[in-house]
Amino acid sequence: MTHYLRSRHDGILIGVGTAVADDPSLDCRIAGFIDNSKLFKLYREGCGRPPWIVTALREPPADKRVPPEKYGGKYIIVEIATSDIGEHHLDWNILLVKLKENGLNSVMVEGGGQVINSLLSPQYRPNINMVIVTIAPTWLGQGGVVVSPKRCFNDAGIAIPTARLIIPFS
Repeated sequence: MTHYLRSRHDGILIGVGTAVADDPSLDCRIAGFIDNSKLFKLYREGCGRPPWIVTALREPPADKRVPPEKYGGKYIIVEIATSDIGEHHLDWNILLVKLKENGLNSVMVEGGGQVINSLLSPQYRPNINMVIVTIAPTWLGQGGVVVSPKRCFNDAGIAIPTARLIIPFS
């Protein structure tokens, strides 16, 4: 099911935590992509698309990365937003506009937990069309990936669902 869903979107988005944890599939390190990365290898073999790397660094360090342009990809630079209490974070509205400017009209967000929790925050929920939960050989919750967005209430004090889930019965 996951592979079918991936085929229906212009792009797939994961967080750096997922990229590092998923080393066997992505062969990615937080310091940067390497020449023998599975992403680049698949592209060179004609089986994948050139990767785009979203970063807040204006100029990613050349000694710690392979320029994605070498393989037809690119870096997309996104400014970091600062909250009222001084915390730095990614502004999903800015990121999604940047992706749209680069021709992506739909993005599948595969996680991990920090990315999903952030995107399900009240200020970004209007960007979400659908939530589909697929269970992989990974534990969710305590001791695993924690996905637990903050609960919100309407003016009458009634809880507002974070998202509507599609639950397949087969």
